[in-house]
Amino acid sequence: MIVRISAGLLLVFACVAVAFGDDYPERPIRLIVSYPPGGGTDVTARTIVGRLSENLGRQVVIDNRPGAGSTIGTDLVAKATPDGYTLLMSDTTFGIVPGLYGKLPYDALRDFQPVTQITGVPGALVVHPAVPVNSVKELVALAKSKPGGLNFGSGGVGTPVHMAGELLKIAANIEIVHIPYKGAGPAFTDLLGGHFQLMFPTLQSAVPHIKSGRLRLLALTSEKRSPAFPDVPVMEEAGVPGVVAVAWFGIHAPRATPPAIIARLHAEAAKTLQDPVVKQRFATEGADVIGSSPQQFAKFVADEIAKWTKVVKTGGIKAE
Repeated sequence: MIVRISAGLLLVFACVAVAFGDDYPERPIRLIVSYPPGGGTDVTARTIVGRLSENLGRQVVIDNRPGAGSTIGTDLVAKATPDGYTLLMSDTTFGIVPGLYGKLPYDALRDFQPVTQITGVPGALVVHPAVPVNSVKELVALAKSKPGGLNFGSGGVGTPVHMAGELLKIAANIEIVHIPYKGAGPAFTDLLGGHFQLMFPTLQSAVPHIKSGRLRLLALTSEKRSPAFPDVPVMEEAGVPGVVAVAWFGIHAPRATPPAIIARLHAEAAKTLQDPVVKQRFATEGADVIGSSPQQFAKFVADEIAKWTKVVKTGGIKAE
């Protein structure tokens, strides 16, 4: 049976949707952060909530729900009422875990509606000064001359820092050994101590050690150079194309959230990201402000999931 809807009824539906968006929000909004306080995702959320609350006219409250590799908080949002009052502060791991875990309680593409990408933070390929290389080509040549002789550390299996290293292994066809730590802090400590040779932290976390000479920056794992280090090439310029690993942060809502609410959230988030204080705060952290449309963000996330799923499969990576 074919149901025909009159133009007048469609106009009524459209007016209801617009009104729903205009009335929203009528109470505080929860922004779920799937990690403990203090990490990059939490810091990004706290950078925007003050101005975002002012722009929306209602308080946006951060609700930290850590555990199970970020899947507890993410699943909470996937199953929340799709009314715009429970949102997810998503990040790079959102695009990694679908390929890393055999079964998840949610579908990252089907169960969420992207709102916007907040920022992107370049990754950095750094080596301990004792490593006798000054370029990516020299590092690759060294790795090929002694397969398995170089180690790279990370804050754990499946973390963005780990996955960037796996991406390099595939792109350059080299064998370097991953050493997982229980957190990025201990990994950084051992890298600075010379206990392993290289790492792929975010640029913002590595800057103090680069400037002090305790680490050597070879390249960035972003698509474009950083204004902070204009003479440092990205991986493609350094001779290894395909190694793009950017730490990103964004906002997702449950899938069935009305379009008018998504539009309102996107508009106010975009306005928030143009605030001079917010922009300056992100700039000091080495983050690029994005503010993409929901459609652009949806494609970006789909591409991220496809990329990291392929890396997991190719590298035979198993979740801890």
